[in-house]
Amino acid sequence: MTARDDQTPSPIRLADYRPPAWRVERIELEFELGIDSAEVRSRLQLARDPQQQAPLRLDGEGLELLFIALDGRTLHEGDYRYRGNTLEVDGARDGSVLETRVRVQPAANTALEGLYLSGSRDRGFLLTQCEAEGFRHITFFPDRPDVLARYTVTLCADRERFPVLLAGGNPDGAGELPGGRHWARFVDPYPKPCYLFALVAGRLQKLERDYRTADGRDVRLVIWAEPDVIDCCGYAMDALERAMRWDERAYGRNFDLSVFHVVATHDFNMGAMENKGLNIFNAKYLLADPDTTTDDEYRAVEAVIGHEYFHNWSGNRVTCRDWFQLSLKEGLTVFREQQFSADMNSAPLKRIDDVALLRRAQFPEDAGPLAHPVRPAHYSEINNFYTATVYEKGSELVRMLAGRLGPEGFRRGMDLYFGRNDGRAATLEDFLAALGQANGIDLAPYLAWYGQAGTPRLVAEGRYDAQRREYALILRQHTPPTPGQPDKRPLPIPVKLALFGPDGRMLPLHDGAAEQVVVLDAAEQTFVFTGIEHAPVPSLLRGFSAPVILECAYAPAGLALLLTHDTDGFNRWEAAQQLAWRAYAELRDGSGHEALTVWGDTLAGLFGQGALDHALLADLLTPPGEVELAERETDVDPSRIHALRQTLQRELAARIGAAVLAERYRELAAHAGDALDAPSQARRRLKRRVLELLALLDAPTAQALAATQFDRAATMTDRLAALAVLVRDEAPQAAGALARYRERHAGNALALDKWFAVQAQLPGEAALARVRALEADPKFTLKNPNRVQALLGTFARGNPSGFHRADGEGYRLLAARLAELDALNPQVAARLATAFNGWQRLEPVRREQARAAVAELAEKDLSRNLAEIVGNMLKG
Repeated sequence: MTARDDQTPSPIRLADYRPPAWRVERIELEFELGIDSAEVRSRLQLARDPQQQAPLRLDGEGLELLFIALDGRTLHEGDYRYRGNTLEVDGARDGSVLETRVRVQPAANTALEGLYLSGSRDRGFLLTQCEAEGFRHITFFPDRPDVLARYTVTLCADRERFPVLLAGGNPDGAGELPGGRHWARFVDPYPKPCYLFALVAGRLQKLERDYRTADGRDVRLVIWAEPDVIDCCGYAMDALERAMRWDERAYGRNFDLSVFHVVATHDFNMGAMENKGLNIFNAKYLLADPDTTTDDEYRAVEAVIGHEYFHNWSGNRVTCRDWFQLSLKEGLTVFREQQFSADMNSAPLKRIDDVALLRRAQFPEDAGPLAHPVRPAHYSEINNFYTATVYEKGSELVRMLAGRLGPEGFRRGMDLYFGRNDGRAATLEDFLAALGQANGIDLAPYLAWYGQAGTPRLVAEGRYDAQRREYALILRQHTPPTPGQPDKRPLPIPVKLALFGPDGRMLPLHDGAAEQVVVLDAAEQTFVFTGIEHAPVPSLLRGFSAPVILECAYAPAGLALLLTHDTDGFNRWEAAQQLAWRAYAELRDGSGHEALTVWGDTLAGLFGQGALDHALLADLLTPPGEVELAERETDVDPSRIHALRQTLQRELAARIGAAVLAERYRELAAHAGDALDAPSQARRRLKRRVLELLALLDAPTAQALAATQFDRAATMTDRLAALAVLVRDEAPQAAGALARYRERHAGNALALDKWFAVQAQLPGEAALARVRALEADPKFTLKNPNRVQALLGTFARGNPSGFHRADGEGYRLLAARLAELDALNPQVAARLATAFNGWQRLEPVRREQARAAVAELAEKDLSRNLAEIVGNMLKG
């Protein structure tokens, strides 16, 4: 296998970290902006580490060097060397000033890293993306997060073509230039790493609001978007204000600049970027209105707005020393985002959603050839470590620490962490030290979680002694081997638990409390509870207190008791998931119907009561997805899993009854509207689930209801739910509904992404032909990351029975598109390639087809990004 860009680089190792030999105290940047060509002047005020004698070396990729001077003296070729993406300069000393002028080509930059053009040449705008290593594509600089500098940025451009000029920091002047040009200057008073640099220039409109922080600072909030979508930014503005108020209350963190800019773009590799004072958002996480945005997407907009704003402290004011500490900002900020979303909406439902995502995305990552620790020991391409492990598992580790310390203790620790590390590049050790010292607790044992890959298995066994009235809970842990880590050590696992009696009431535990946390920090431990009057049913890992896989030999009746009576909303859902898994296993193995009967009858009873929150009931009625079911199997046959899961759902629907489902659907449909309050969203969530179950029993009735719902829908939530039922079932009304949807939303890129995605989810072998036809659609392009993920990402990651064809055609299609995409945008190609993760666990025919497709891809001339992913796939 070959890799472009001077072959695959040597791995970068955490153990080799050294402080930078050269720092930059201040940087002055001046941009002459144009679409095809832009010139960048930089002036670096250098500081040298007296303990190191290394020459001045700066990163720079794809830069045309036009001028270079050191301390006012123009340098000639013998005074410097620019090769291999590194500029080395002779004669620099502590306090020297290096000046350079370079040229870059924004319109030709399809990788969307550095300075690039978003949209068309005549209507698009210029913007930057610098995390993780994009700044080196703009100018020469020590491109590493532990080099913090103060930035002064001046932007110059044609006023008619680029009327809006934005950069991070506070505005510091603007004016006119000859020839119809103008300029604007921005100064950031806070030192920051170069990955937080940003600029935007183009024709944009704005939505503004004044805001006063809790500490009395007046801030101007401004959201920028292209003229045709600026009216869709109101919800995001409200969400931003909610996030700012929440961070002031929950963490005592206030915004620190005079203006906060947020910009929407349709061409972005990430979800959003927290650049200091100038956040840039993928439009799908900023634009929202009832006609084009689902309820889930409204919550996602609010969450991502919060996430990027919270980075102002957990990432910007306190940044990470090196990229091995990436979860220090991302895992911590995901946790803060999850807290915010739980407070703004339903905490139990938010916890269910978060754990479902963890199991769907991170657990498979931990179990396959791409497994890596939250803090990896080495990497070749840092862009490949923006993973579910770093983000979602990293968040779960912070949640464990917060649970260990309690709300007041965690806040004390966070105050110390922010105060001690403000303006610094910190490490995970700094984080744990601050939390521990603020509470007099040694948290160093939790570092093992950050360095060890894999998902621990927690085995629980209960033994009740009626004579002694004692219940002994035996807990054991083990973590399977992962690539490069065959041997695992025990981890500290906090287990929040309660015990339930046969009447469904919680039993008193220590000091009369109904809930307790025990910490398993050895391979095996026994915890004894006294004064227990009856053999209890344990409710374990309440709130999912640790990111582990629980193995407990519950009887179906015990799970039904928890499903009916548990006061922890998450564990109620978890009991339903475990019962559904047992029922699925019975169908798969032909081993009886006990769990299937208990699961179906218990849920049918809850359905008939009508007392449950509608959204929670919808989640209880949804069994584990095909990806989660596959994680528990070897020799995986996705087509068989799909068929068995459909049978499982059909059994559940039958126990509820078609007439009951239809009656509940009509009752829920009678309250149609576009309100965003929690009860309205919950009704729409349950209505969708009821319609899906009804379609399994009475397809003609469900399809007729879906067609009517599609035509009358007041929200995208209802419209898309109806369309999904019609498309999935290949209903007679599907073609017409797709055509009407396409006509209605022809000019809306985000709505069209949904149109592509809903068709890519067509189950079974018919999916491939549909995807190939959609690739020929004039609205499909490999140059837009959102469109790629909508069609190819949905097909490869969200449609197992369609992608994993036994003839291997799905694999060959994806491999061919990855090669094409890699030439345009290596980051997106590498992320999409992770759809092959877990191919080794497929049944033999599919396994060989997948291996052959990956091996053939590996023989091509690949970028560093894709080469690393494919190489790890084959090694795994």
